[in-house]
Amino acid sequence: MNTARQPDPSAARAPAQAAAPAPAPRGAAFLLAQIGAHAAGRFAARVTTLGLTPADVGLLRMVAVQPGRSQRALAEDLGVVPSRVVALIDVLEEKRLVERRRSAEDRRNYELHLTAEGRQALGAVSRAAAAHEDDLLAALDPGGRAQLLELLERVAAQQELTPGVHPGYRTLAKPAAKRKD
Repeated sequence: MNTARQPDPSAARAPAQAAAPAPAPRGAAFLLAQIGAHAAGRFAARVTTLGLTPADVGLLRMVAVQPGRSQRALAEDLGVVPSRVVALIDVLEEKRLVERRRSAEDRRNYELHLTAEGRQALGAVSRAAAAHEDDLLAALDPGGRAQLLELLERVAAQQELTPGVHPGYRTLAKPAAKRKD
């Protein structure tokens, strides 16, 4: 007869029961953050195929909506320092999507305008954005989409978010400096 003690199987289960997984996050704020991060990543992937970043897209749209605006006015709308906008516009100018023109009213300022290539790029972005929204909101019928949009607009207004301006411009990394070899 074997008198060796066998381990108690219930003792092995006790630590597993004590280490129950934490409940999944829930609530509207978490879902907005989760969906927002997911949507931003998917949109970035779409516009990357066009040779653009989401920041490029936002700037192109802002220049298109108000052609001739100054870099300083754009910086104010974005809530960033003017030197930051200069660096961002430099990138779009190198891609031949935006051009700076001296202001006729104040020769110290530059006015921003889309080039023909910039208008074409914005057209391609519009098509990609429509497909992105259709994919993202495929679970909703047109009435549900309209209701979601209205509710999100109300939340954004209550939070005093600037319409059409992504808050990410304030935290964008500076563009990499070009090496001069």
